[in-house]
Amino acid sequence: MKSSIRRSRRAAVAVALGSVLALTATACGDDGSGGGGGDSGAEGSGKGEIVFWDNNGGVRTDSWKEIIADFEKANPDIKVEYVGIPSTDYQSKVDTAIQGGGLPDVGGVGAAMLAGFAAQNALEPLDDRLAKSSLNGKLNEDMVTSLKAAGGGDGKLYSIPTSANNGVLYYRTDLFKKAGLAEPTTWDNFYTAAEKLTNSGKNEFGYTIRGGSGSIAQALDAMYGQSQITSFWDSSGEKTTVNDPKNVAALEKYAALYKKVTPAADLNNDFTKMVAQWDSGTIGMLNHNLGSYQDHVKALGTDKFRGIPQPVGSSGKRVQVSNPVDGMGLFKSSKNKEAAWKFIEFATSKAENSKFNEAAGQVPSNNDAAKDAWISKAEPTKLAAAALTDGSTTIVQLPYYLPDWNTISKADNEPNFQKVLNGDMSAKEFLDTMAGQLNEAQAEWKERNG
Repeated sequence: MKSSIRRSRRAAVAVALGSVLALTATACGDDGSGGGGGDSGAEGSGKGEIVFWDNNGGVRTDSWKEIIADFEKANPDIKVEYVGIPSTDYQSKVDTAIQGGGLPDVGGVGAAMLAGFAAQNALEPLDDRLAKSSLNGKLNEDMVTSLKAAGGGDGKLYSIPTSANNGVLYYRTDLFKKAGLAEPTTWDNFYTAAEKLTNSGKNEFGYTIRGGSGSIAQALDAMYGQSQITSFWDSSGEKTTVNDPKNVAALEKYAALYKKVTPAADLNNDFTKMVAQWDSGTIGMLNHNLGSYQDHVKALGTDKFRGIPQPVGSSGKRVQVSNPVDGMGLFKSSKNKEAAWKFIEFATSKAENSKFNEAAGQVPSNNDAAKDAWISKAEPTKLAAAALTDGSTTIVQLPYYLPDWNTISKADNEPNFQKVLNGDMSAKEFLDTMAGQLNEAQAEWKERNG
């Protein structure tokens, strides 16, 4: 019954947004796509215009426009129309276009939203194209495997990886030094620093917490990092550990930071507002990921902050939840799949993939790009890569393969997390609600996939 309600609500949102997307599609002109999720599309001539939807518009716009310029210079018979869509709006816009038409040829498709799009038959399987491509054997196998696993259970590849991210704890080295504080490499040090660096009367805070869009992933990271629980599901594979008593206690402690050592504005802050606030103020610590590193460098230089892997627990081990691999998908409704695939190949080639990830501060998917010198100079990226390979970190794999994962972890529970921060809902009630939805989604997925 709950899943039916979720699906009905998603359909209602799609209908409500349909007119907005219709205007967007009209403004794009005749792009040769325009189909919905069930449209089989066509290979096309390999020339003409294709439309690309960026799933992190604004943040990565300059990088993509540079890649597009390079591509059009190398492929003068193909023009790419760029449409930048904020990450907070992307899933709803694609879902609406799947139902009502107007899909692009190519779009950003990360692991967190992949299963939902694939379940609606909107994406072209890319295994055969990759096997015949110059990219074959050049892409990070772990990233490819992650995207295959996130596709919903059929083992097919629906997105070509562009980058991997990782959770990072950014901290102001100048403020820590002035206060005589130890580096926040442990959760105990983290909480001590958050309190010691706070002087609300001077608008100084020890931490900024994410209460707006994208809050659930950060909360899960803090929960599992402290509880040291290393699996998202129990031994049966049917019940989530989200509402384990250790996770409940961890979330209670973490949520209690709000307004005590954080700005009140954090309640509604998504990552862009949170990052801007940290870069311009006197806040001691920020949890984000590798993607904001260059923003901090521009705002603070490299001598006032560091970006380190998430804190370790009392056991000395680091536990963190998985960060979704990002990628590019080819929408099945495209009427020019050959040209669209050329663009995906080009964007994930060594030079372009390196250029994109250097600007983003993320780990390249192209193995040759990952050997470029800039990685050793970008400390957070270098430390993140080491933490993921040196045995110090256990990754709790989030269930991106569940078609309802993105809905559960965003629309269904972000408002509830704000209630927890405000003291209007207990951490236990919040996690029990989320656990019920996850267990139901897991049961449905297992039934469909045997």
